[in-house]
Amino acid sequence: MEVTVDGASPPRQSGYAPRNALNADQLKRGIAERSLARGDAPEVSKWLLNHFYRHLVGNFEPARRITTRVEAAEALGSEPPAWVERHLHDAGKASQQTLAPLVWVDPQQAPLLAEEALLVEFLTSRQGTALADKLERINCPQALALWQKEHAQMAARVEQGWCQSHPEALLVRLTTAEHVLHELRPESDCLRAEMAFESYVMRHCLGQFADRRALTGGYGERYAEAVEQQRMRVFSFRDAQGQPHITISLIVQADGTLTVEQVKGKQNRPPVERYYQDLLQCLNALHTDQQTPADCIAIGIVRTEAGWLRIEDVSDPTAQTRLVARYPQLYERLDAPSAMVEWLVAGRQPQQFLQVAPQAVSVKYAIRHIFSKRIERQASEPLCLTEGVPWPDMAPATAEEIQTWQARAR
Repeated sequence: MEVTVDGASPPRQSGYAPRNALNADQLKRGIAERSLARGDAPEVSKWLLNHFYRHLVGNFEPARRITTRVEAAEALGSEPPAWVERHLHDAGKASQQTLAPLVWVDPQQAPLLAEEALLVEFLTSRQGTALADKLERINCPQALALWQKEHAQMAARVEQGWCQSHPEALLVRLTTAEHVLHELRPESDCLRAEMAFESYVMRHCLGQFADRRALTGGYGERYAEAVEQQRMRVFSFRDAQGQPHITISLIVQADGTLTVEQVKGKQNRPPVERYYQDLLQCLNALHTDQQTPADCIAIGIVRTEAGWLRIEDVSDPTAQTRLVARYPQLYERLDAPSAMVEWLVAGRQPQQFLQVAPQAVSVKYAIRHIFSKRIERQASEPLCLTEGVPWPDMAPATAEEIQTWQARAR
């Protein structure tokens, strides 16, 4: 489906840039499915399908620029529809240079899902306020700017206050050598106060209520209601002195399974690396499903069938293949990728080999055009004849014969 977003503003400004999305239907379908799975309010879902969708088409980066039919077919995994050929033909004319560009946006990339999550947080916090009926007047760039402004203001306000921790609102779930994993009890009368304490120390919006005395409204209201209604479970990873260092939120699915939603360090930053080993113990104790959120991928922790592991520790070939098939960017983090994984990367994103060259000789030869430029050898070396792929059975006499033939050909 050909969709053009009108407007002249560049991305991240006040409007939507003019672009055509090759996979517009896929982007919209993904938004609708995720919104339905979350149980978003109708006005939130409507806003996402309008403004967030237009933002993805017009502004979102990274977006892959499509300039040929071959590129379009590769991105779609099938022959492109007729309108694509017409668009590319028109774009190639000198008189049509102002035609909106054609792009393909990866619908499952972590930055896209993370941006959608913060927008849902922003929109949900408006429910029950005077702004609730005016959401459609706020476009996506404006909403993102408001979210950033409000979080900056929250950080400033948090410096001016203090909220005492309430141990009665906590339930110990796991004790490691140096840390304790607490769950915030949904039935506790002090739940919201403990959420406010967690936010004060961690500098994030979990317990940031619009009314700090009544502990109601704002971003905190959304999280508090979700915990109270047992649609979400919140855990606090704390040291022996009771100071939080990581906040973990899980979504409770309709069938009771648990999906890790967020794993945040202080100020919404990734957790500090020295906590990773204990964090893995905690995640494995929660018996979550197979989903890995962007927060965990960013710090190199993934969910496998064997449990939560550091990416570098995933050594089983089958587990590696499943991991890279789902998260191609993780190939570079594997210590010893299997040949199957390298063939998978070669078929889908061979450009990754510019960062980490494959180990399998057969894969090296298959994608020799990718990394042959990086091999600098003298013309007299036999390896140069095979474009960097070693051929141990090639005798020196054979190499000399080929070199002589090449010289005559030139």
